[in-house]
Amino acid sequence: MSLLEALAEQEARLVFTSFDNDVALALGAFLLEAARERSLPVTISVRRGQQRLFHAALPGTSADNDEWIDRKSRVVDRYGQSSYRVGESFRANGRTFEVDSRLDPDRYAAHGGVFPVTVAGVGVVGTVGVSGLPQAEDHAFVVEQVEKFLATT
Repeated sequence: MSLLEALAEQEARLVFTSFDNDVALALGAFLLEAARERSLPVTISVRRGQQRLFHAALPGTSADNDEWIDRKSRVVDRYGQSSYRVGESFRANGRTFEVDSRLDPDRYAAHGGVFPVTVAGVGVVGTVGVSGLPQAEDHAFVVEQVEKFLATT
């Protein structure tokens, strides 16, 4: 399975039955606990639409991580796919997101770390993401935690 196929499979598999403020807060707390256990220097964000419902910044992060999450979240909002998958799609076609998307790179970043919150029968309703690690690690951490969270709900 190629990386793009694996990323698409993750998005198809990791689907919520519902998503409201309480679920968003529980999801954010779940990621925060896991990040603290591993002493990860990450900023965590959970949003529904344009509303940020959960935000936490652990030691080792800065305001730059907030900007990265916002830029990656805009990519998910626009494409309905993980920020990592969008960037990989461009790279797999021999292009770069920064040039070929024609979007302002100060506002959009197709780097790993923000994942779509998809509700069954509805579609993408928000985002969950982290910033602070290399992009593949940001993405892998979010996917791992969303998978574990969904298994407990």
